[in-house]
Amino acid sequence: MNIRTIASFAIAILLGLVAVVMVRSYLGRATHDAGGAKAVAGGSPVVVAVQTIERGALLQPSLLKVVNYPADSVPAGAFTDLSQFTGSGPTARIALRAIAANEPIQASKVSGPGGRSTLSGVVTTGMRAISLRSGDVAGVAGFVLPGDRVDILLTRQIGEGATAQTVTQALAENVRVLGIDQSDDTEADKPQVAKAVTVEVTPEQAQAIALAQSVGSISLALRQVADDSALVRKATTVTDLGRFGARSQPALAGGPAPAAAAPKPAASAPGMVEIHVTRGTEISGYPVKAY
Repeated sequence: MNIRTIASFAIAILLGLVAVVMVRSYLGRATHDAGGAKAVAGGSPVVVAVQTIERGALLQPSLLKVVNYPADSVPAGAFTDLSQFTGSGPTARIALRAIAANEPIQASKVSGPGGRSTLSGVVTTGMRAISLRSGDVAGVAGFVLPGDRVDILLTRQIGEGATAQTVTQALAENVRVLGIDQSDDTEADKPQVAKAVTVEVTPEQAQAIALAQSVGSISLALRQVADDSALVRKATTVTDLGRFGARSQPALAGGPAPAAAAPKPAASAPGMVEIHVTRGTEISGYPVKAY
């Protein structure tokens, strides 16, 4: 066998080995791609932030990416395509609050197409935003911040003359605070005494609050972050203060006990009626002749 024949065999064997390697590599990539396609088919695309997006920033495709979520774990209001964030001007979307890296982009966190970072963009459909005069006392010493929940209380005088009495009533309960003064930053965590607090209420509550500010004084009662229970008492009068003290105020250690209610007098004699007078926590009865 001459040298040319041996060289031909060697080249053929080398080309065969190269072909085998290339085929195995191709088959491996094809299997991997098929597996990836199967994973995508079994989930749902969700648009998330590539990096932290500050409140008020224009949402652009360069700040976003699409990741695969399990079909039963897709957040409500999530976007599924980067094409929903293209363009500027009338088609642009603005971040209504800060969005962390890898956090899903949801409709509640961004404006509509052509939207701006304004308070009207975060008011719930069918609700109204109304501002209340505030101060260091009415505003809970500045601890009421955007995103908190409060009860709105009105203190006013009802009746005239001898029948007049002061009453505090609940105008609205468990309402969301949208802003303080000109700030609606829900990330704020430092107390701030404000001149005005803006809350989200129903149209009917907005009318009642607007009227209430002209007939009495408004106060806010800050709720615990997870407390959404309904108020048991909707109104309190001066007479109720005595009942609260008699029922719920314990004696201070080393101090005098609360005054006990006076014993109820014996049944009135025929022709007599009994009048009860409350002074603080003490209740007295006086028989008088009936006319």
